This record gives sequence, C-alpha cells and structure tokens, in this order.
Amino acid sequence: MSGFSTARQKMVDGQVRPGDVTDNRIIDAMLAVPREAFVPASQRALAYLDLDLDVSEGGSAKRFLIKPLVIAKMLQAADIKDTDNVLVAGCAAGYTAALVAKLAGRVTATESDPAMAAKARDVLAELGLGNVTFRAGAPAEGDPANAPYDVIVLDGATGITPDRLYRQLKDGGRLVGVFAMTQPQRAMIVTNSQGDFGNRALFDAAVPVLPGLEPVPAFVF
Repeated sequence: MSGFSTARQKMVDGQVRPGDVTDNRIIDAMLAVPREAFVPASQRALAYLDLDLDVSEGGSAKRFLIKPLVIAKMLQAADIKDTDNVLVAGCAAGYTAALVAKLAGRVTATESDPAMAAKARDVLAELGLGNVTFRAGAPAEGDPANAPYDVIVLDGATGITPDRLYRQLKDGGRLVGVFAMTQPQRAMIVTNSQGDFGNRALFDAAVPVLPGLEPVPAFVF
C-alpha cells in the first residue's frame, strides 16, 4: 500500500467508521477517491487529517475541503441513489463532488472561483468520473438549468436560509448542509414536501461558511 492509500484507509477506519457511517457505498467511495489529489501539493501531507483543509491557493475567498466525517455523515443522511440528480453547491476543489459522483447518476457542481472549478474539472476527468458538470457560480444560486434535484449537498455551512436552493429541489428532494444560524451549529436535512420545507437536525458540526451564504449582520443601534 502506498503512503496515501494507507492514510486513506486510516481515515476511514479511524474517523469515518467510528462516526456511525455504515453505508458501504460511502465507505467504498471514500476508500476509492484520492483526497490528496484535491489539495495543493504543499498541503498533501495534511489531506487525511480530521480538519477543514484550506485549498484556496491565494484565491479571493478562502475555500476548504470540509472534515471527512462531516461530509460522510451528511451523504449518509442524504441517502443518494444511483439514479439521483444531485447538486453540490460550493464544491471548492471537487472532493465532495467526486464522492457524490460515485453514488449518483448525475451531478452538477457549482463553485464561485472559476479557476478552482476548472482544476476540479481536470482532476475528476483524470479520475474517470464523467457524470459531473461543473458550473462557475455562487453556491447560493445553485444551477436552475439542471434542476429539479433529488439531493442538494452544501459543501460547507450556510448562515442564511438558502431559499433559492430549496426551490431547486424536486418534490421529495433533500438538502443536507451545516446551518450556522444555530448555536451550536448543526448539520441538517431539509425535505421538500409539495413546497413545504421541513427540517431535521442530524448532528452538531462546525465548518466554514460558503461564499455568499454568510449571515446578514444584525443592525446595532
């Protein structure tokens, strides 16, 4: 086993499985997708640690790969089927989009940094994951052209209610993400039932907020 393959196995065995991730499709995806391929060369030694990894490379806004366990638990809650049409909002370097590509039939991934979106597209092409379409755009906007979605995954936190994303869910569709409006912050699943969006808390989590989904500052007298 190479050093990265060993680190990938240790990530799954030491972080993901103990966090009650039992879906073998997600386990297999995390063992198959080389997380180190999605980070700058200077950060590759950190690729499998339990942290939100900065992959910005001097971009205008900080962009992160969020903790492996957090994304694994959100994907398990989303219950993605191999026929599902999925949106990954704010995909950063594309790691979550690659995991979702192993689970879903069709994936759209949005990223506000065009250069990062282009790099993500190149990495997924090298990995042979051809069922992902990348769009340069704000996470909050989604991609209405490929809607409605069975599942929307926020690849980071939101500090506001992402109404535009809700409207891109099909009836019965699910959105998973970390909601930073609560203390502590919580990963949530939101389900569309004929235009009524019910939510359920999944677990406590704190990850960086996505660009454009920052909380609105409160007015102070």
